[in-house]
Amino acid sequence: MACLYAACQQAGYTLDFVSSPEKDITLYSLNSITGPSLFPEIKSADAITIVGGPHACARWNELTSIADYVVVGEGEFTVPRLLQSIEKGLSPPPGVATDTIFQQMDHTILLDGNPSFGEYKGYIEISRGCPFGCTYCQTPRIFGRFIRHRSIESIVRHANSFHDIRFLSPNALAYGTDGIHPDTRHVRSLLRELAKLPDKDIFLGTFPGEIRPEFVSEEAVNLIARYCSNTKIHIGAQSGAESTLKKIRRGHTLSDVWNAIDHCIDAGFTPVIDIIVGFPDETDEELLDTVSFCREVSGIGYVHAHRFFSLPGTPLEGRGSRDLIPEVISALGSLALSGRLTGSWNNPEIRFFSKVPK
Repeated sequence: MACLYAACQQAGYTLDFVSSPEKDITLYSLNSITGPSLFPEIKSADAITIVGGPHACARWNELTSIADYVVVGEGEFTVPRLLQSIEKGLSPPPGVATDTIFQQMDHTILLDGNPSFGEYKGYIEISRGCPFGCTYCQTPRIFGRFIRHRSIESIVRHANSFHDIRFLSPNALAYGTDGIHPDTRHVRSLLRELAKLPDKDIFLGTFPGEIRPEFVSEEAVNLIARYCSNTKIHIGAQSGAESTLKKIRRGHTLSDVWNAIDHCIDAGFTPVIDIIVGFPDETDEELLDTVSFCREVSGIGYVHAHRFFSLPGTPLEGRGSRDLIPEVISALGSLALSGRLTGSWNNPEIRFFSKVPK
């Protein structure tokens, strides 16, 4: 939202945040959990409605009967073009679907050409896209499997707006690389330049820019220790079962995860490990392996657990989460009570609704 706000502002359009449809034009960004609850409002709105976001990118053909325009893909260039087209009474630009027309997007966003935020603050987006094809994830399906990076000059310029400098990235330690082969030279150059800014605290390897385990090396954690203020490092493991990692095409092994944890501990960091439970084809044995993994991690760090949720446009689209066996629920609950595990491993909607809709 911060990126879109800044892009529209740059094109001469100021977005206002509203709690209900406003006359003229109202825009919605939809995810797959909260999005459906807004469909009746969008359909009956007394305004021109534009919808985008991850749900719209995957299900655009279902939304053209609800909204006037559906933005499919990255919106920083498309949305200002669409607003100009509406003003001039022209056909929508590429990347926009209606109930009568759709033309594929004709561009890819260059991060340096678009501010990461403007008046409405957001994290500094340093990379976009992901070369991996995890079966549960929308990122490569929306932003592509070619990873793009913001230049160091642009990042430093953005960093002047903050005291605490935090990054948005699918894999923070992949900055400057192809996203597959680790190379710390680019991260080192970035951190050196940011360290020259006075009175700044740098946080790398924390939300919302966690790290893939195979990118965590002795050299990498030493760089973070030297230049950054964070005491924790967030690592995306996603499962504690080797066979599950293969099934979800994660692209790393359990050994990679433990190596990453060891490097964090050796450098004085507390590891925070992301896991997902309830994959459709996950067996009882695999769930118990993940629980065993969580118990081990909780002795030296923290676990952040999520319940699997099927996202449109992914290979696991339409597949529901499997039921968790009592032993898993009990073990995760005990770890949560001990303060070593956070997150929502029951109904994933709890993260988005204060009261889960029936």
